[in-house]
Amino acid sequence: MPSASAHVKIQSLRMVSADELKYWIGFSKIPGIGRVRLYQLKEHFSSLGDAWQAPSSELKRAGLDSRSIDALIALHPKISLDAEMEKLERYKTKALTCEDPSYPTRLKEIYDYPPVLYVRGNLLPQDEPCLAVVGTRRPSIYGRQVAQEIVADLARSGIVIVSG
Repeated sequence: MPSASAHVKIQSLRMVSADELKYWIGFSKIPGIGRVRLYQLKEHFSSLGDAWQAPSSELKRAGLDSRSIDALIALHPKISLDAEMEKLERYKTKALTCEDPSYPTRLKEIYDYPPVLYVRGNLLPQDEPCLAVVGTRRPSIYGRQVAQEIVADLARSGIVIVSG
């Protein structure tokens, strides 16, 4: 696990190509591979596509620990990158990498900000204030109903709701 003082250099803010984006999305689905490890892979391999196809021995040389490598090897065949891209289209969702100029700058102020954000609609400066809504994956019927009512009232008041 990278230390809290691990520093990751972001080369430049740029939009990534659709081909490169699918690998960002793929790696974001692997437990243990966050922004820091993703940048380790970017530095070691000529592309994230090469990292996605790399054997475990090369992933180890890139600096991944055995738990992350095991997760990648186990989940890699189950993740269809093309299907993930199709889902984005089907649900009218955008995926922003942390290198994208549209990625919220305030989000980058937290220690372990996500390398990929999924956005429906537009991210605009006037969308603040916003509220992130998180909770259990198995809410009670009452809990779900109350959360929906509260979130709907806040959204009608002009507060942007972020689910996550």
